[in-house]
Amino acid sequence: MIMMKATLAKDRAIVWDKADAEKLFDEGAFGKFTTDRLELALVEAAFLVEKENIELSDEGKKMEDEAFMEYCRGIDKRFDCRYAVYKDLRERELPTRTGFKFGCDFRVYAKGVKPLKRGPKSAKEHTKWVVFAVPENYVFSFQELSRAVRLAHNIRANMLWAVVGKNVKYYQVEFFKP
Repeated sequence: MIMMKATLAKDRAIVWDKADAEKLFDEGAFGKFTTDRLELALVEAAFLVEKENIELSDEGKKMEDEAFMEYCRGIDKRFDCRYAVYKDLRERELPTRTGFKFGCDFRVYAKGVKPLKRGPKSAKEHTKWVVFAVPENYVFSFQELSRAVRLAHNIRANMLWAVVGKNVKYYQVEFFKP
């Protein structure tokens, strides 16, 4: 893939070139496309920087990779944990989108699904998992777990805890009604 240019903008990276923006959006399901740009979440931008797909600049100057990672950690105290999960899912070739508006870290689709398809979708084209990224020492209440499972159940998805330690391990928790 050709190295594309992106500009840092607070908690986002912006791809201004329309052809580059459309390519990342259509082929990779990255970011949120608006009429004149593609807005990438920091985890998406970090992944694309690491894969050498984008070059990031801040106020017109190229931003070095480690400086960008430090910047991300300053914006999001959970960045390292969230990024480890995002990277793991993307490297498994699972289409992965941010999940902020759903109250989770990520929405993940089955391999091969185009999550940005417009119009009616078949059951297999909907979100397969909602993912919550947590460090291995994370402590939670049963109410928090219950809310996460209910959220996933309400959108007909499965709930995954992505536990980040030396590796990322996934635990699926299901809603069961006897």
